This record gives sequence, C-alpha cells and structure tokens, in this order.
Amino acid sequence: MDISIHQSFLPHNDPDEALAFYRDALGFEVRNDVGYEGMRWITVAPPGSDAPSIVLHPPAAGPGATDEERRMINEMMAKGTFASIVLATGDLDDTFDKLQASGAEVVQEPMDQPYGVRDCAFRDPAGNMVRIKQLG
Repeated sequence: MDISIHQSFLPHNDPDEALAFYRDALGFEVRNDVGYEGMRWITVAPPGSDAPSIVLHPPAAGPGATDEERRMINEMMAKGTFASIVLATGDLDDTFDKLQASGAEVVQEPMDQPYGVRDCAFRDPAGNMVRIKQLG
C-alpha cells in the first residue's frame, strides 16, 4: 500500500491571528484561503516543499455539530486541550527564539526529553498545542 499524509486539520477561531502565527511567525506559505458564509479555511505549508499541509478551519463548522458540542470544543480550545501538532526543525533554539520574539505563547522552552527528543512547545492563537522538535 502506498499512502502518505496529505493534510492535517487544526481549528482556528480568528483567521487573521492564525495567519499571523502560521504565515508570519512560522514562515509557512499560504496555499489556499477559502471563505464561505463568513468562515475561512486556510491551507498553509512550509514554503517551496511538497510537505503535508495544515488546514486551519473553523471549529465545529459541520452541520451535524450541536450547540453543546460547539460549546465544548470552544472550551477545550481555550484550555489548549482540543488539538495539537508536532513540527520539526534543523535549529530548534533559533526557531524558539524567533517564535518567542513574535509574541507566541511559550508552553515549554527547548529541553531534552527523557524519551530522546529535544523539543519546545507553544500555543497558537486558538489554543492548539504546537510542539517543535529538533531534527537529527
């Protein structure tokens, strides 16, 4: 079987803040920006690569979500417990410094984990956990 990851989805509750984090702070390029009935789906990815993309989407936008489910999702997003992603970089310390300088919310400074990974963590503007690990 030949299967690869094409896209991953993360919710956002403010498209402009999401762009400021993923495009401006992380340096991703915008591959698609689609609006529909006051909502926006924004696809971002590392520039010039065939890497899988991230689709930043309105939370619980589907017609099957109940008001209670939407409320719970928004509460979980606010606490940072709804969604997460792990990114990788060749220079963790430099990436950390740039993200911290952008005003991103630091969750964990770069550190060596007992399971063999050096990483750091931020929360994006919607509350999603963004962990970044050192390559190599």
